[in-house]
Amino acid sequence: MIESNDLIDPFCMEDNPLKITFEDITSAAFKTKTGVINTPCVQSRLSEMTGMDLYLKKDFLQVTGSFKERGARNALLKLSDSQKKNGVISASLGNHALALCYHGLSLGIPVTVVMPVVAPIMKIASCQQYRANVIVKGVDMGEAKKEALKYAKEKGLIYINGYDHPDIMAGQGTLGLEIMDQVKNIDAVVVPIGGGGLIAGVALAIKTLLPNVTIIGVESERCPSFFLARQNDKPTFTAIQSTLADGLAVPMVGYNAFATANPLIDKLVVVKEEWIAIAILRLVENEKCIVEGAGATGLAAILSGQLDELRGKRVVLPLCGGNIDTTILGRCLERGLAADGRLVKFSAQVSDRPGGIAELCTLLASIGVSIKDIIHERAWIMSDIFSVDVKVVCETRDKEHAQQLKMILNKNYSKVIFGIDDIVPSLSSIE
Repeated sequence: MIESNDLIDPFCMEDNPLKITFEDITSAAFKTKTGVINTPCVQSRLSEMTGMDLYLKKDFLQVTGSFKERGARNALLKLSDSQKKNGVISASLGNHALALCYHGLSLGIPVTVVMPVVAPIMKIASCQQYRANVIVKGVDMGEAKKEALKYAKEKGLIYINGYDHPDIMAGQGTLGLEIMDQVKNIDAVVVPIGGGGLIAGVALAIKTLLPNVTIIGVESERCPSFFLARQNDKPTFTAIQSTLADGLAVPMVGYNAFATANPLIDKLVVVKEEWIAIAILRLVENEKCIVEGAGATGLAAILSGQLDELRGKRVVLPLCGGNIDTTILGRCLERGLAADGRLVKFSAQVSDRPGGIAELCTLLASIGVSIKDIIHERAWIMSDIFSVDVKVVCETRDKEHAQQLKMILNKNYSKVIFGIDDIVPSLSSIE
């Protein structure tokens, strides 16, 4: 019988964190150069809008859609012959599992992944297509990891942590080497933080060769695990909430990742959900890049005004993942439009006589507002039997256009209420 105290990852120990070296990263770059795509890093069309010379490192163009392939391939190649024969195991919600399964198949190494029941069905199916042994078990990542460690001990498999294994961090650092090769005279790199493996590798690679480059880490306000770790000077369990940046939703940063990255991060930023939605929208509209919430947080930090000191500077943003479910993408775009003031909801009481609703529609059309949805209610209006309550969702050009809509409605109707869903509570300016 395996006790829970025996379920320990020997590569990730609180009392003995393993810091990687620059040589680990260069070795990983050599090992993975034939199996991982050297993705483009191009100047962004958003440069003028942000006031920065902005470059986008498009690592969502990897075969499985995220930077995780770099670490996964390096970790698999570092195994001994006997370990390769036995195989590896990991717990993951998606991107790490996909990367491990894909490169395991490519290298002929058996891979088992334990995915919690909340893992996206599409990602589970994709892992199965790579002929991996996929176990769906556990209500969350915590339970899935315990199951994976238990299975590893029973079967003699190597457990590969998706963000804290030293070989994983070294592999992620190859992204930093590519950035320095592709963009000259960099002033800053803005890196999303989940478990900390990516920023640990990238920061070490860049700071070793270009110590004056500013490294900025970004988290969602709904999972600020690195922020709390810095406050407590050690990885600390963090209660996380559902977030658009689900790839960053790690309740505790890695021991190795924190030890490596913390001294190298110059600034840490926590962004609100509405800015992540707006960043996803901006990347789709301006760059034609479909990026998941985690990959958009760097741009979210810039758009929210928290990095204004970088105006006029040359800044690189790693777009580290593009595995976003199509239904979630639709929600993100709508919430981005709402946060941008381009999707507005209001209710108004209008006359119930013939033509009353038509007058409202004509009024909206006169200022170029497009009606997306409209419903009306009669039964629940107690104050005026000759009125009807009309609820409208409409599209505007921008926040200024939304303000124009508010002014003209208040001028023509006595009872107008503006409101949007709780996901973007900061839009009091048009409520």
